[in-house]
Amino acid sequence: MSLRLGATPLPGARCRFTVWAPRARRVDVHLLEPDDRAVGLERGDRGYHVAVVDGVPAGARYRFRLDGDRELPDPASRFQPRGVDGPSEVIDSDHDWTDGGWGGVPLRDYVLYELHVGTFSAEGTFDGVARHLDELVDLGVTAVELMPVAQFPGTRNWGYDGVFPFAVQDSYGGPAGLRSLVDACHGRGLAVVLDVVYNHLGPEGNVLEDFGPYFTDRYVTPWGPALNVDGPGSDEVRRYFIENALRWLEEFHVDALRLDAVHGIVDTSAYPFLEELADAVHALPGRRRYLIAESDLNDPRYVTPPERGGLGLDAQWNDDFHHALHALLTGERVGYYRDFGAVEPLAESMREGFFLGGRYSAFRGRRHGRSSRDVPAERLVVFAQNHDQVGNRMLGDRLSTLVSFDELKLAAGAVLLAPFVPLLFMGEEYGERAPFQYFVSHTDPELVEAVRRGRREEFAAFGWEAEPPDPQDDETFLRSRLDRSVADGGPHRALRELHRELLGLRRSHPALAVPTKEGLEVAAKGDTLTLRRERDDTEIVALFNFGEEMVTATLPAGRWSRLLDSSDVVWDGEGASTPPRVAPGEAVKVGAKAFALFAREAGP
Repeated sequence: MSLRLGATPLPGARCRFTVWAPRARRVDVHLLEPDDRAVGLERGDRGYHVAVVDGVPAGARYRFRLDGDRELPDPASRFQPRGVDGPSEVIDSDHDWTDGGWGGVPLRDYVLYELHVGTFSAEGTFDGVARHLDELVDLGVTAVELMPVAQFPGTRNWGYDGVFPFAVQDSYGGPAGLRSLVDACHGRGLAVVLDVVYNHLGPEGNVLEDFGPYFTDRYVTPWGPALNVDGPGSDEVRRYFIENALRWLEEFHVDALRLDAVHGIVDTSAYPFLEELADAVHALPGRRRYLIAESDLNDPRYVTPPERGGLGLDAQWNDDFHHALHALLTGERVGYYRDFGAVEPLAESMREGFFLGGRYSAFRGRRHGRSSRDVPAERLVVFAQNHDQVGNRMLGDRLSTLVSFDELKLAAGAVLLAPFVPLLFMGEEYGERAPFQYFVSHTDPELVEAVRRGRREEFAAFGWEAEPPDPQDDETFLRSRLDRSVADGGPHRALRELHRELLGLRRSHPALAVPTKEGLEVAAKGDTLTLRRERDDTEIVALFNFGEEMVTATLPAGRWSRLLDSSDVVWDGEGASTPPRVAPGEAVKVGAKAFALFAREAGP
């Protein structure tokens, strides 16, 4: 079966409907608009049903009727203009693209900026995001990462409860709005990364199981039934999700996909789904497209080439870097932060990637992970904050409400000077203080209560016993919107300018410009972390002081110029404690909760 799933407009107001429904003996397409009629589909091999129907223009709305009675939206619906329970709409892929010369951004040059469309702007739409793109370019961002936009129930959701993977959320602006946003990003030199969910689907409005064995009861995920990628019928399930991935990359010109929680995709097959997906994506003509995995397994096989026994994905999030930095700054030791807290775990994460690369994990009561020593630096994404690490706290509190302003600057330096691909979470650059809390807009009271109960149980593992915000309450969503009114004032402005300066140095200084472990040295001593990076006869040293007192350190032999001291008054500090230039053998003092960056001067 090579026909595209769903409704495909054809010349002359004709449309081909293709649906995989092995559980139905008969499938009709019930056309609701512009006229009301039903047309039978022809059943073919492996449970596919197909028909070409006349008089079906773009904009026509329809449902599939199974065995003469049940009428459901299309599992591969491209648009649900009336929500998850409404009819599907036939759409064409026409767009007056202006990105014909777009060649993409190499993965090594990605500076990711993760955002949630609904809370990033006052409008809560793709157009609202587009209004702020110039600010991101000015900051130094090179890739906009959108949290999931596949159709979910209601208008308030993180996106991980999506139930129509092919449809673009109607309240965000639908398919046309997403195309316009991608085009606008490319026009400003910004790559677009889209978060997709291939480990589960949400509960409300989920019709896939009515059509075929999309799910399996052999495995269980924390979020609901596991997808069937290795059992009977799994070839067609894989085809569905691989076609979905290719659609975002081809029809919407998206540059990369972030694969949510791939550890939730249980697959015992000899040719794993993720490897098949990577093969299909990397076979696309033209510019390289990337797959970035999220996983808590610390398993380098995700980003290891298939010829070396891996799955061939391009990069993965490194939670260990976050946990090490967060525990060091906040002092938190509950949950998975139990394995972190000193400078050395951060140094190890800065040096290799995973801290738990086969070490014993007290939190898990066993060894965890495998060494990432041989994983190239550009295949690891690091961060101080992201939607998970903020939003899955009970109150959704950001780092800006947990640590001092000086420590926010330390976090920025650690992430942006590290030899990996950096990610910022929306508002992080200016110290946004509005929380990012978990919100939904379900219609089933029992489901709403189940969500509330699930959140309480999840937080119990961290020892958080207070009542969490109600995910269903509209106020939970509204308080999670960015408050840009603070961005230009006092320390907020200084923090944003510090991010801009660090990103500028990351682009311009050869020793910082390429994420690589070559020429890298990282050492921990007491409260101090020393980072040394060398490339093309240039060298930098960064000294990070996580302690409460000023420390004295000696730079390597040679003459050095100070590039930045986070204590400087220009960054709203009390004054730089380091000299502008450092002579051979001269000691330097780094202020408490501060970092300083030096570059080796040319010559003897």
